[in-house]
Order: sequence, then structure tokens, then C-alpha cells
Amino acid sequence: MSQHFLLSAKARSLSLAAVLRMTDLEAETAFRRVRWAATAGKPVCPSCECPTVYECRRPNGALRFRCKACRKDFSITSGTLFAFHKLPLRTYLAAVAIFCNEVKGKSALALSRDLGCQYKTAFVLAHKMREAMASEMKGKVLGGAGRVAELDGGYFGGYVKPANLRENRRDRRLLRNQTGKRKCVVVVRERGGKTLPAVFPTEGAALAFIRSRVAPGTTLQADEAVSWNDLHARFQMVRINHQEAYSLAGACTNEAEGFFSRMRRAEIGHHHHLAGAYLIRYAQEAGWREDHRRVANGEQVRGVMALAAACRPSVDFCGYWQRAAS
Repeated sequence: MSQHFLLSAKARSLSLAAVLRMTDLEAETAFRRVRWAATAGKPVCPSCECPTVYECRRPNGALRFRCKACRKDFSITSGTLFAFHKLPLRTYLAAVAIFCNEVKGKSALALSRDLGCQYKTAFVLAHKMREAMASEMKGKVLGGAGRVAELDGGYFGGYVKPANLRENRRDRRLLRNQTGKRKCVVVVRERGGKTLPAVFPTEGAALAFIRSRVAPGTTLQADEAVSWNDLHARFQMVRINHQEAYSLAGACTNEAEGFFSRMRRAEIGHHHHLAGAYLIRYAQEAGWREDHRRVANGEQVRGVMALAAACRPSVDFCGYWQRAAS
């Protein structure tokens, strides 16, 4: 029997110990090579894109650059997802390594203990990394002529605890007995390709999203849920009744179910609660982890750093106040 990829030496191309042994200069060099990969780490002004810049460190040793054209100062993280950072760069490298090394996800509480920072700091940092992962899916269209994609939905959040006495219990499947916080994560997963999740109130509300993000000519495989019936007018559909079989004559949604397996394990074992405005970020993280499950951890770390460097300052956590009021 062949060895699982995660158990092989190829999967371990970067260790946390190696990151923690880095000096400040080595951490700066690592960030520079990722941020300005096209110029081999040579800084380029983010304001006017002038390559003629020079180093001007602050008295406290903080690295800054100054552009000779527009005379503006900037740092390695200026204009990126990690802009306005307060932790050392080596700590950010360690955070990305810790986050990527987890197969099912990393809780903010555990990350705060690993980094020795406040829970709020770890929470924001983890969501910025999820935002970087999500940027890889922005505008992506899956499938095409001759391609096969699987489609499925799963509900998260809005848990209603049953009453203690049996006579007081209500049918929690009925809409009037729910909290309204329960949302449906719909995932489209191309076989041999990428994963694209999104969040909707119900499966039926995702039809417009599917039509716009799945290329014509794609064969969609889904279960027998009535929510997908309207897709027959646009796509070739292959349906499978899970009451009869999970896989039959090549028809299945096993890869889509694999995505939900990872997300359920993250919910049960790490986060315990996936709901609300951040549900889409957790779904996008699970999708990114599924797409890169056969990639060495060192490549994953460099990939997340590159995505964070290519992103603008966070759309979710930009301008929030993190100091005590005076």
C-alpha cells in the first residue's frame, strides 16, 4: 500500500523550529522575496511603482524604505493584508506556518497561546489569512466543455437546543422553530480542479451563483434534492439517489462530501461554532485546504504569504480600534 502524502517526507518542507530560529534580517529577507518576487526581493514603491528606493531604518530598528520619485516612506507590508502590523515579522511567519500546518483548521485561542498574544489579535490574524486564501477564488469560473463538477450543500449554525421535558420539545426542522441563523454552504467542486464554496439562506438561492461561476458545457453531478432541478435547463445533470447508493456507475458527489467532511471536523474539533458573517471565510479556508492538500507545507506557507502580499489591506478588519479609550 502506498504511503499517504501527509506521512511522507515530501509533505514536510518547512518546520516551525526553522522559522523560530530565523533572525530579524532573515525574516525580512523572506518577506522581501515574497513581496517583490518579480525583482528578486528588490523593493518597489507601492505608491508610484518606482524601483529606485533606498533603505532608511527608524531609530528603533524598524525597516523602512523611501522612494526617490514620490519621497514616500513604506515598509515591507505597506499596502498588503499585513499592513500596519505591530508584531515582529518573524511572528507573522510563524503564524502562517502554524496555520498551514493544521489540516482541518486552527482555532484563534490555540493560535494566541502559540504566539503569546491576545485572543483578539490571533482572531484578526487568522481571519486575515483566511481572507488571503479566499482571494485565490475571486472571480474563478469552474468547469468547461468535457469537465465534470460536483455540487452539494450543507447547513451550518443556528443550533436549537431541545427542551428538557419531552412534552415541551418542538420539531426543529420547521422554520417557525428555528433561530434564523442557520445558513447553507453550497460548494461546487471540479474533478481534478478547484473548489468554490459560497453561503446562501437555502440551496435553492444558490442557482444564480452556480450559473455564473460554472462554465457552459460542464457536466454537473448532484444528489436528488429538488433545489437542483432548475439547473437541468442549462447544464447536463447526473443525479444520484443517496438512499440507494453513494456512488453508482461513475455518478457520485464524494469529492463535495469530502469538503464538508473537512469543514465538519473543523467545526467539531477546532472552532465549535461556524455561523454568521464569518461562515463564508471558514468555508473558503476549507476549500483552499482541500485544493492544496497534496502540497508540501513549505509551499503552502509561501503561497499564503504571496496571496497576503498581493491583497490590499483587509476588507473585513480595516480601521477597527484595538486600543483602550483614553
